[in-house]
Amino acid sequence: MKRPSPAMLLFIATVCASSLSYHSATAENAPPRPVVWMNVAADRSEAMGFAGVVQPRVETELAFRVLGRVIARRVETGDVVRKGDILAEIDPLTLQLTVISARADLRNANAQLENAAINERRKRMLTATNTASAADLELAEQGLKSAEANVTQAQANLAKANEQLGYARLEADFDGVITSTSVEVGQTVTAGQSVLKLARLDQRDVVIDVPEAQVSFIRSSTHIDVTLQLDDRLRTSGQVREIAPQADADTRTYRVKIALDKAPDVFRFGAVVTATFTDGGQAHDVVLPRSAIVEKDGAPAVWVIDPHALTVSSRAVLLDHTGPEDPMVRVDSGLNANEGVVVAGVSELQEGQKIRLGQELHP
Repeated sequence: MKRPSPAMLLFIATVCASSLSYHSATAENAPPRPVVWMNVAADRSEAMGFAGVVQPRVETELAFRVLGRVIARRVETGDVVRKGDILAEIDPLTLQLTVISARADLRNANAQLENAAINERRKRMLTATNTASAADLELAEQGLKSAEANVTQAQANLAKANEQLGYARLEADFDGVITSTSVEVGQTVTAGQSVLKLARLDQRDVVIDVPEAQVSFIRSSTHIDVTLQLDDRLRTSGQVREIAPQADADTRTYRVKIALDKAPDVFRFGAVVTATFTDGGQAHDVVLPRSAIVEKDGAPAVWVIDPHALTVSSRAVLLDHTGPEDPMVRVDSGLNANEGVVVAGVSELQEGQKIRLGQELHP
């Protein structure tokens, strides 16, 4: 077998070099290729909004502690009251008679105590002169102790009667607003029957119902923006106070309560608001159309635009796991904000190729 001569080898090398120089010159001298591109922007975290209603955090049902007929109700729904204000009254006649009877029992017990004390002193003097026996003295002392116990019992009964007389008036336990009433004047109520509801004004919640699929997003959110639906310029912030441990049997949603942070007075009870959950608006990964991704050496890459030379260069990127049907892909690393990327016709580009910026897509 003949070896190629040195002259032949030199000819082959010259032809190859000429071919490479020709292709390189062709790429450099080719007219700029128009491309569709976009300026990369860091994706803001998704915001999720839910309609809700402002409700009191503390709402107490007030009731009389004794049976009686309502003779006065001094408040209506929506009235603002202060601690100690009288809200309603029942007929106190029976309770007043109980107090009068208890006072009479106390006077009777005091009279018996006085007689027992006199008898005990007389028996003690007679026993000292051997006129009465020791047994008579012991009986007198026992009578005195019994009279003292009767006085103590009568005093307790009188205190109890006076306390129950105070139950004829229903007072506000704290500053708040009346949210509902359930009895009218002339109605007979039993002990513990709800008369009205009193809510605190300084503690308010926004109550929303969240589908099960969004509960995890709600838990991870770090910022909640609450706006009034009648005027979205009126807003405040809040934080998740409570998430129901179990979904509603009918709607399969979870009840979420958001504590408002020093909400303005316009956020009244019953106001309809929108609660928007975000993570504070911090920048995150980059989102690109799937058409911007090209496979290079078995790895995903994108064509990055040099804004000064107007050329493109390939850069490997790391993608988040997204389904093939999703038109957008999330880039975990490899790109920075405000870089230009080709988003169409990426398979026809070459390294260092001149381009002309055509249509710009906006994220």
